[in-house]
Amino acid sequence: MLRLATITLLLSLCLPTLATGQIRAAGSTTLLPIIAEAAKVFRKQHPDITLTVSGGGSGVGITSLKQRKIEIGMSSRPLTKKEQTQLQHIAHEIPIAVDAVAIAVSKAVYQGGIKELTIQQVADIYRGKIRNWSELGGADSPILVIDKESSRGTRHVFAKVVLGDERARAPGATIITGSNNEEQSAISNSDKAIGMLSNAWLNDKVRAIALIQDNLSRLPSTENIISGRYPIQRTLNILIHNDSSTQTRAFVDFLQSEQGQQIVQQVGYLPAH
Repeated sequence: MLRLATITLLLSLCLPTLATGQIRAAGSTTLLPIIAEAAKVFRKQHPDITLTVSGGGSGVGITSLKQRKIEIGMSSRPLTKKEQTQLQHIAHEIPIAVDAVAIAVSKAVYQGGIKELTIQQVADIYRGKIRNWSELGGADSPILVIDKESSRGTRHVFAKVVLGDERARAPGATIITGSNNEEQSAISNSDKAIGMLSNAWLNDKVRAIALIQDNLSRLPSTENIISGRYPIQRTLNILIHNDSSTQTRAFVDFLQSEQGQQIVQQVGYLPAH
C-alpha cells in the first residue's frame, strides 16, 4: 500500500500589545486555514506574540495538548471516551466552525456519471467489494480508493458514519494520505479516484458527490449542513488548558468574535454560532 509523505505546514506568525510570549497550535489540518488566517489579522494588534501552527492530525493535536507540548490543540472530530477522561480536569473544547466531510471524486469520475452514491455503496468501495466504476454506472475503470491516516479527524468522522466504526479498516484502499491538501492533490491528479475531504477543500478538479439516504440525494451544501440533512458533518474544535495564559485566551476570544467567525466563512467553513 502506497503511503504519501505527510506534509506538515508550519507557519510562524507574530501576534499583538499583550505581554511577549509564544502560542503553539497543532493538530487538525482542517482547522489550519482558519487558525493561519486568524493569526494574520491578530498579529497586527499583538506583534510581540509568536504563534506557531503545525498539522499532524487531530490525534496529534489532542495528544500534544495533553502532554503540554502546545497551548492549542486543533481537532476535527469528537473526543473519544478515553480522551474525555484524560482531559476532563486539565483542558476543555471550544467550537470554532462547522464542516462537512464530502465524498470527493476526480472530475473525470464525476463527468463519467458518478454524481451520487448510497452510503452502502461508498462502504463497499472502501471494503473492496466494488472495484470498478462500471459497477456503479460509470466508466470501465478501476477505482483508486484513497484513505487517510488513522490519526486524522476527517477519517474518524467518515469511518464512523460510512463504515460503522471510527477505527474500521478499509481493505479496498490503495493509497493512504495525511492532510487535506495531500488528499486533494491525490484526487485531482487522478481520473479515477474517490476520497474523503473537508468540504472547504473541494474545487473544480475535486468534486463532491451527493449521498443518497432515505431515497433523497443530498450534497454537502450549506443548506444541508445547517439543517443537519447531510449525514457526514462535524464541529471543528480547539482545545486549551484550563489554566491557559492571557495570550492564549485573547487569541481564542478573537476566534470566537464576529471578526474571527467571518474568517471562518472566508476560508470555506460555517461559523460555530
